[in-house]
Amino acid sequence: MSVDENKDEDEGTLDLDSVFTEPPRPPSPEPTIVTYTREKESTSSTAHDWSKLDLQLVGFHPLWGQHLWNAAIAFASYLDRNEGVYVDKNVLELGAGGGLPGIVASLNGARRVVLTDYPDKPLLDNLSHNIEKNVPEPLRSRVSVQGYIWGKSVDPLLPSPSGENEDVHFDLIIMSDLIFNHSQHGALLDTCDLALKRANDNELPSVLVFFTHHRPHLLDRDMIFFDLARQRGWVCQEVLTQKFKPMFPEDIGDVEIRSTVHGWRLTRGPATT
Repeated sequence: MSVDENKDEDEGTLDLDSVFTEPPRPPSPEPTIVTYTREKESTSSTAHDWSKLDLQLVGFHPLWGQHLWNAAIAFASYLDRNEGVYVDKNVLELGAGGGLPGIVASLNGARRVVLTDYPDKPLLDNLSHNIEKNVPEPLRSRVSVQGYIWGKSVDPLLPSPSGENEDVHFDLIIMSDLIFNHSQHGALLDTCDLALKRANDNELPSVLVFFTHHRPHLLDRDMIFFDLARQRGWVCQEVLTQKFKPMFPEDIGDVEIRSTVHGWRLTRGPATT
C-alpha cells in the first residue's frame, strides 16, 4: 500500500461518522391486533349483531396507546350490559386509545359517538382504522374521531343544532384509565363541566370513570379526582369492581390492588334557580 493510500485510509477513520458512531436504531414496533370477545351471557337487543371486535393498537406510544387496558375491557362489558345509559343518546369518549368502549356504544345503539384522544396523527389514524374495521357502514356515520386536549373548548366536538332549543351536548362521557394523570384531574373535570348536558327532571346525564390503581403507593392521589369532583357538585358512586390479571405482573405493589378495575358514575342534579 502506498503512503498516500495509507494516509487516506487513516484520515477516513477520523471523520465524524466514524468517530461518533451510533448503533442502528431499531424500527418502530408494528401495530398489534387484539380481539375483544363479547360475553356469552349478553342477551341485549342491539342496533347491530356482533360477537367480537378486532382492535388494532399502535406499536408504541408515549401515551400508552399500545395497550388494551383492563379498564377498557371491563368498560366494554359494562356498557354491553347497561345499554339504557346511552341508547339513542350522545356519547363522548376521552383518551380513547383503541376506542373499545366507544365502539361498543356505537354498535349498541348510541345516537352519536365522538372518540377523542390527544391530537397525534398515529393515535387518531389508529382510532379511525378501528372504526372502519368494526363499525358497519349503516352505523359508521354516527361515529367520529377528533383530536382533543382536555380542558379546552368542547365546541369543535359538538354538532350544529338542528333546532333553536336543541341541546347538542353529551348525555354520557366515558373515561377509561385516565385518572392516573394526576396533573390533569382539573382539566378532565373542566371538560366534563363543558361537554355534559345539564340534568333535568327527566334525564340525568352522567360520566363513567373506569380505572385501575396501577401504582398502589399513589392510590390516594388517584382518588383525589373524586374529591375534586365532589367539590364541584358531582355525586360520585362506585358501580363496579372486577378482578383481572394485573397488566404488568413485574410491577411493584399489592397485586390485589393492581388487578382490580373500579367503575364510578358521576352525576349532578338539575340546577336550581
